[in-house]
Amino acid sequence: MVFKSRSKVQKQRGKRTHGWGHGKKHRGAGNRGGRGNAGLGKRGAQKKTLPLSQGKRPVGRVANNNIGMKVVRNVSQNKIINLESISRNFDNWLNNKKIKKDGTKLSLNLTELGYTKLLSKGELTEKIEITVSSYSNAAKLKIEKAGGKIIE
Repeated sequence: MVFKSRSKVQKQRGKRTHGWGHGKKHRGAGNRGGRGNAGLGKRGAQKKTLPLSQGKRPVGRVANNNIGMKVVRNVSQNKIINLESISRNFDNWLNNKKIKKDGTKLSLNLTELGYTKLLSKGELTEKIEITVSSYSNAAKLKIEKAGGKIIE
């Protein structure tokens, strides 16, 4: 007659510690104050202030005073372009018909090219009409100084 030995679970039935020694051992991450940078109070809060002081936002759910819990998502940034990029790519864009030429009038639609904001770094010598959703005041002055204009 062959007897099958009992499984470990059956052998440990009725034993409070199940072979892990003291009752406090073999608990979850709570036994060691959480996982990673978790943990609050005197031992853990100073770890959390470093990323926040570097300008990083908390990921996931954060408390909002009015609404309660609010999911933080990545906010899309403006895709910017400077005047120097326009002047550098001017001939190439003219050949590829991204800059439209209507007689002597030149027009460039930056929103079609995927740009949302125009900034003033650099100089523009061409008289050109630029369509863009937002721009800086200095960029507008430089374009008007060159004889062009901005259309929103």
